[in-house]
Amino acid sequence: MPSDKSVSDAPVLQFTNGWILRDHKLQREDLWVRDGKILNPEKLFFDEKKSADVQLDCKGSIIAPGFIDVQINGGFGVDFSLAADDVGAGISLVAQKILSHGVTSFCPTLVTSPPSVYRKVLPQIHINNGGPHGAGILGVHLEGPFISKEKRGAHPENFLRTYEKGAFQEVQATYGCLDCVRIITLAPEMKRSGEVIRELTKQGICVSLGHSIANLSQAEEAVRHGATFITHLFNAMLPFHHRDPGIVGLLTSDQIPPGRQVFYGMISDGIHTNPAALRIAHRAHPKGLVLVTDAIPAMGLPPGRHTLGQQVIEVDGLNSYIAGTKTLSGSVATMETCVRHFRDTTGCSVEMALEAASLHPAQLLEIEDQKGTLDYDTDADFLLLDDSLQVRATYIAGQQVWRREAFVI
Repeated sequence: MPSDKSVSDAPVLQFTNGWILRDHKLQREDLWVRDGKILNPEKLFFDEKKSADVQLDCKGSIIAPGFIDVQINGGFGVDFSLAADDVGAGISLVAQKILSHGVTSFCPTLVTSPPSVYRKVLPQIHINNGGPHGAGILGVHLEGPFISKEKRGAHPENFLRTYEKGAFQEVQATYGCLDCVRIITLAPEMKRSGEVIRELTKQGICVSLGHSIANLSQAEEAVRHGATFITHLFNAMLPFHHRDPGIVGLLTSDQIPPGRQVFYGMISDGIHTNPAALRIAHRAHPKGLVLVTDAIPAMGLPPGRHTLGQQVIEVDGLNSYIAGTKTLSGSVATMETCVRHFRDTTGCSVEMALEAASLHPAQLLEIEDQKGTLDYDTDADFLLLDDSLQVRATYIAGQQVWRREAFVI
């Protein structure tokens, strides 16, 4: 019997009548939670001789880990790349609103901006685990400005940068502060990118390849230096060619260092990637697929003109373009929508669709011992979903932070 000091007196919650996603399978089990963590019920019973303090009927719901969005530029009228005096308030609003779409953790993403914006915005973003106030912040995703002019997409050309005198010193001078940064998207074909990738990786920052004209050998070299992610596969990169497949070729490359996994983001909104291309990527490398929204401030708003960083964006249905052009500029689809579209388009299992938005991003960020699964001793960030993968309720640290009005547990 453990000592009193090692046993929490917090109530034990038992979520019953549900299908739990555990070990890559939906299993008919109960979920046990205490102090914001997933409990092992056998240890609870045999070591503490305890049972649940509260039982909650999940009414046949799927119980899945909370979604993790590693690329989201804003939403609901908020643009993370605008140097507002109170960036925190805007991020808090988005963090609260995305709970209804199953996102329990995210990486606020800044598109290419002038250094003055980075220096004003980054110090205002603070990593946290989330709660009733909103989804947790895992760190910032900086998409640019060290990207290709030819594949800049919606990124403003006049703010793009190259590595001048000291490569990493240029990065530090541009951003000002890297303390809260978790992912940086860069173009690996740029001179001196190898030393930048190595240094960022040493600092625990995930390097992603994107907005690039890199060939396959340049992409493979970047992976050898430490890059582990591809930003929105197929979009803003050279198209697949059978003699040089470019960055896309990393999905089946035999030059990936042993023990290294390459992950890739997919915007599964039915707009950014043709269903056939989505199926090709999924079948080529299913365990590396990470669903991202790449959502822009117009997500959750009516059609019309909105902003993204320094650009004006026009939204028409699920299409969003730089105003006056046909250049795509991020998505207005929610993560919940992307998960359903991915499952419907690829014919993958429910388990695979859910893990692409939870387990895989957690593995990318190397936090799968905390989030992205329902394993024992991990954070109790989870969702209750119906059979059509509509979110019924969202939980962070075992606490209900959102529920559909018609669903009562």
